Amino acid sequence: MTVVLQDEAVLEEGLNRDQLYEQVARDFRDALARLARGYESDPDKCRDLLQEIHLALWRSFDAFDGRCSLRTWVYRVAHNVAISQVTRRRRGTTPSLISLEDFEVLSTAGRLDDHEKTLDRQRAMERLFGLIQKLKPVDRQTILLYLEGLDAASIGDITGLSAANVATKIHRIKSILIRQFKKRDRNDE
Repeated sequence: MTVVLQDEAVLEEGLNRDQLYEQVARDFRDALARLARGYESDPDKCRDLLQEIHLALWRSFDAFDGRCSLRTWVYRVAHNVAISQVTRRRRGTTPSLISLEDFEVLSTAGRLDDHEKTLDRQRAMERLFGLIQKLKPVDRQTILLYLEGLDAASIGDITGLSAANVATKIHRIKSILIRQFKKRDRNDE
């Protein structure tokens, strides 16, 4: 993900809060949606979380002074909002279901195999996010940032952890997630 705005340019151009928010909302739209999905499995709660993140970002830009990168600022605000919400709520999950009419249309159109592959990928992602959602907030934040492609130093800037600690956490979390994923696969057989 490349952010078009450079931090010094943001400050020099004197963009107001609305302009800065609009730019960040465009540049980070997909990443923020994935982040919200990583914290909330319920679609309605996920949308609510995403709205809270956007509101917090908009409010936060009055205080943005460029002492950290814009990307660090955005992720720090977003993760703080998400962690706060997680500690306030208990989440429920709803299975992904398809109606009989949709099933019939898919099977008669010959697209059932493609749909099944897509559903398998969706289920795998839901399982992965389900496992991630069980992690403590700082571990969840670390792995979600890693999945967004941030390096250990950037994750450290956002979380306040050292880069070495981040790298260790990522390694441990990945190992745990892989074991849990495989464990469930063996139980499904």
